[in-house]
Amino acid sequence: MRHSRSQPWLPAFIALSAIWGSSFLFIKVADRALAPATVALVRVAIGAATLLCVLTVRRLSLPRVPRVWAHLAVVALIGNALPFTLIAYGETHISSVLAGIWNAATPLLTLLVALVILREERPTRSRLLGLAIGFAGVVCLLGPWSGLSGGALLGDLACLAAAALYAVAFPYTRRYLTPLGLPAPALAAGQLICASIELALLAPLLGGQVGRISPAVIGSLLALGALGTGVAYVLSYGLIERAGATTASTVTYLIPVFATVLGILVLGEQLQWNEPVGAVIVLLGVAISQDRLSGLTRGGVIGLRSRSEAAG
Repeated sequence: MRHSRSQPWLPAFIALSAIWGSSFLFIKVADRALAPATVALVRVAIGAATLLCVLTVRRLSLPRVPRVWAHLAVVALIGNALPFTLIAYGETHISSVLAGIWNAATPLLTLLVALVILREERPTRSRLLGLAIGFAGVVCLLGPWSGLSGGALLGDLACLAAAALYAVAFPYTRRYLTPLGLPAPALAAGQLICASIELALLAPLLGGQVGRISPAVIGSLLALGALGTGVAYVLSYGLIERAGATTASTVTYLIPVFATVLGILVLGEQLQWNEPVGAVIVLLGVAISQDRLSGLTRGGVIGLRSRSEAAG
């Protein structure tokens, strides 16, 4: 994709980091009244409506080829419906801070999946070292010395499973959808429409009681859907166009920062020592696996192009 580095991209970069980082806060608040699958359903439905408005303004149309919609349905399932539900479920057991930190493992898991299913990705020494370091960080985040049992473990595993699903969704999109050359907003809107249909079928099966729908819950759902699942797509694609895919992918490094700050300041959540330490180790592994550390000295970066969405 062609992009112009002369256009300012830093404001969009910070805004995208803040939006995706704040998604974990909004999920935590929405969990107070709705079942996890319902939170995910409302999120993608509002996001789809937002992107349909974007298509209307830009005079773009949805994909028309059935094969494209089949791929969109797969990506919607593994990139939206299931991970969004898992994160919302995970946050019923763990803090939004920790859920946001788990999101940092997505590029690491994406690389692992890409090495398996993408021929152009080769297991270089730096990638293998980065994977080893990164997964040491995952172990640190789990904190096995405190005992792996109870609801906290379920929450951790749910968020880790969501990151693993994202890791499959990115290479799948890269292989089957990106090469088609269709407008990115149209693909994103189609993906969220498919996710809305899937969750409309899934949510009633999972059940869950509805609590008091407070203004805070309504505001969180609107922000989560319109911003975290709608506007974020537009910002992400615009950032890739202006700054390039490599720079855009580094948004992953700031998402846990925003999630942590907001979780502590707004929700009063506590931070355990192993959580920031594990996050730093995971991000170090990501940086090494993507050759970002050596890239700082030679003016370039070689590695997997990935987006982190979000989240949350």
